[in-house]
Amino acid sequence: MAEGTTLLAVGAMFLALVLAGVLARRAGVSVIPLYIVAGIGVGEVATGAAGASGTLAEVATMVPQPDSEFVALGAELGIVFLLFFLGLEFSVERLLASRDRLLSAGALDLAVNFPVGVAIGLVAGWSLVEAFVLGGVVYISSSAVITKSLIDLGWIANAESEPMLGTLVFEDLAIALYLAILSAVVLGGGDLASAAQGVGVAGGFLLVLVAGVVKGEALFARYLAVDSNELFVLRAVAVATLVGGIALELGVSEAVAAFFVGMGFSSTRHLEALERLLAPIRDVFAAVFFFYIGLTTQLELVGAVVGLLAVAVVLTTLSKFASGYLTGRRVYGLDQRRSVRVAAGLVTRGEFSLIIAALVAGASSPVLAETIPAFAVGYVLVMSVLGTLAMQYADRIADVIPGAT
Repeated sequence: MAEGTTLLAVGAMFLALVLAGVLARRAGVSVIPLYIVAGIGVGEVATGAAGASGTLAEVATMVPQPDSEFVALGAELGIVFLLFFLGLEFSVERLLASRDRLLSAGALDLAVNFPVGVAIGLVAGWSLVEAFVLGGVVYISSSAVITKSLIDLGWIANAESEPMLGTLVFEDLAIALYLAILSAVVLGGGDLASAAQGVGVAGGFLLVLVAGVVKGEALFARYLAVDSNELFVLRAVAVATLVGGIALELGVSEAVAAFFVGMGFSSTRHLEALERLLAPIRDVFAAVFFFYIGLTTQLELVGAVVGLLAVAVVLTTLSKFASGYLTGRRVYGLDQRRSVRVAAGLVTRGEFSLIIAALVAGASSPVLAETIPAFAVGYVLVMSVLGTLAMQYADRIADVIPGAT
């Protein structure tokens, strides 16, 4: 067991998730924001009880702690299974057939959104390096949150899902390069040569994954050809988590790796069984992932950057909405209503913004070590809630836009 995590605490976490799910169902809203709010509530209880004595101190042992390794690992599994399912919906033939549009959509998304974050940092008086970090925090959408929303809303097989998924694939690949540069240059852990080496290793691993997807259809099919549901599930979980773990060790996103593993299985005859048998596992760990976002949110830190946060939320929501709409309308040729859905779908930010902030938290610059981590926590909280609500009410948003039919 992870140190400091008890079975009682895990039970309390799942009870909080159950209550959040019931409340969301009765209110008719997306469950994701309420999972996050449940995590915030439990985190506040844990933090307050941990600093007390007597009965309150005992409370701290009954709920998950913000630094719980068990919950953090569960959140990692949530990302893996969400992106694994995303890959199941995105076959290699579909990826190759749409590669030109994928590159165009990704380039448009990057060109519009990354500079906005850099500009906000520069206007705030930060250095170019600090602004570069902020650009990454506000640029990348959340693959995990958006995938969950696509599934919940029933959009995953619709035409508007393709530009969203294509943009997410581009972003996840781009962030591997970004993180390698960030580690070497921003933190002073190396020079451009070491950054290039890290990018080369990551790129080589991704090429291996792509080759496996393209050439390994028969191997994937034989691997899952068992007459036991138990062994079937274990085999699928084993390869998804193992490849994700190897990716992390090599400096590649586990999300990207899980996506390619799912895509490898997508063209086999086992697709329906994978979706049916693994969906409950995906949903459990996805709930833990959203809970973990809330659990690690420190509301008192967010107050110090509320002005910067407000500016960033407004500007980056507009920029992401604009780039998403143009992607749907001009790159993929969708009608206005579906393009609005694409725009709303890409607003959400999440796990990668927090990863970037955590990476620079050990830097010597006060902006990198204190301001950006606090900003990222508040930003992800607001944008994850705002983004899921925007997706849920995308059609109502479209109704107020002239010509959006």
